[in-house]
Amino acid sequence: MVLFFLRSFTLLLLLSCFSASLFLCNAYYPLKHRHQHRPRFASHNYRDALTKSILFFEGQRSGKLPRNQRVTWRRDSGLSDGSAANVDLVGGYYDAGDNVKFGFPMAFTTTMLSWSVIEFGGLMKGELGNAKEAIRWATDYLLKATARPDTIYVGDANKDHKCWERPEDMDTPRSVYKIDRNNPGSEVAGETAAALAAASVVFRRSDPSYSRLLVRRAIRVFEFADKYRGSYSDGLRSVVCPFYCSFSGYQDELLWGAAWLHKATKNLAFLNYIQRNGQTLGAAEYDNTFGWDNKHAGARILLSKAFLVQDVQSLHDYKGHADNFICSVIPGASSAQYTPGGLLFKMSDGNMQYVTSTAFLLVTYAKYLSSAHMFVNCGGTTITPSRLRYIAKKQVDYLLGDNPLRMSYMVGYGPRYPLRIHHRGSSLPSVASHPAKIQCSAGFSFMNSQSPNPNIHVGAIVGGPDQNDRFPDQRSDYEQSEPSTYMNAPLVGALTYLAHSFGQL
Repeated sequence: MVLFFLRSFTLLLLLSCFSASLFLCNAYYPLKHRHQHRPRFASHNYRDALTKSILFFEGQRSGKLPRNQRVTWRRDSGLSDGSAANVDLVGGYYDAGDNVKFGFPMAFTTTMLSWSVIEFGGLMKGELGNAKEAIRWATDYLLKATARPDTIYVGDANKDHKCWERPEDMDTPRSVYKIDRNNPGSEVAGETAAALAAASVVFRRSDPSYSRLLVRRAIRVFEFADKYRGSYSDGLRSVVCPFYCSFSGYQDELLWGAAWLHKATKNLAFLNYIQRNGQTLGAAEYDNTFGWDNKHAGARILLSKAFLVQDVQSLHDYKGHADNFICSVIPGASSAQYTPGGLLFKMSDGNMQYVTSTAFLLVTYAKYLSSAHMFVNCGGTTITPSRLRYIAKKQVDYLLGDNPLRMSYMVGYGPRYPLRIHHRGSSLPSVASHPAKIQCSAGFSFMNSQSPNPNIHVGAIVGGPDQNDRFPDQRSDYEQSEPSTYMNAPLVGALTYLAHSFGQL
């Protein structure tokens, strides 16, 4: 009789969990017993989206393309970059829909691609090699840009933006500017140090000599960032503003760079630096935006791992700092703005970058919390790792098509996606189909056309809908229709987690 009762109770419990929300089910089981079984039904083909999100980077490549280049509508470009300053700056990525290598956003892209591989690379299977190639394409360039001590080179957009032309046809001056001791740029140097340090972890086993080169350069670049403090938005304002002005200052990049160097080297000097300078560098500031400009939230999550997973007690406070960020984005429990359709909305220009970066932080922090059998307390409400993963999944699903317009905001994924993205190479005929050069001003006729882009830039994630879930799909609307490398990079990690969770990897 007792056995019958227990079986009946268990059946009722399971049925109630099935009909109740995911969050109510979580309440019945301790954290360490959750997520041992994969969900049965996937909303999307996350593995396909992952493949395409990494393929996108090949369409952004600058320089001499390799024989295994898969995006075939692209050709070699920017082969004399850096010559104006007698340096080799060939390679790297065009950051967005133009033909510019700004440097600052490329470094952030590299850090986030590396973090994606560090946390989830073991789940990537066949895509791991492609992800590491994407990272190396960037780090090879960053090594060139930092070859001279206490100097980093950045690109100029002003002349480029006067033309609408394929990267293969570029004939505008490829002006080169630099930050150095006289014109410091601690945010660029701090982020570059973070990128090199994070990538050194990625290549530690597969290419130890390259890894050592990266971490040595990261240390040197960080010392430059810290010793010669200043914002590149001051010394190079006419070049970098309004494109990639640093509005958050450079303190977040110093904390972020030190956090990555601590992870890459395990050197106590960087831990001491964080403990000594963390508060003055904004560790406890209440900001809830993570992207190419503001790294505070990312640094808090990263440093919380040292406490949660590695038991570095001196970093205990970063669990609280990380929790504050998490609580600031929980729907219904914070002041975070969401569209009527459920998309996190931070700003009108390139909003999807904040969606992808937040989704990554959610699944990553959930991983750390699960490892430590802990949760987040938001004003008396318990937020479990399951809840964080659920919120991240909802954001990714919206991006992939679960939204009022049934529009995928990843080009080439799903039956409906943006056709007129704000991207020069995608919007102009390829060299293969139109070998003759398309002159600077002649390209604007294509830019102003209502025709779909002739080259489908598979995997490109655009800025996305407005605060009311509207998306006009207009090429001239760079705020909503322009892709960028730093939108894709964090999504690589989130998609890997989701693909694995649903048995697709």
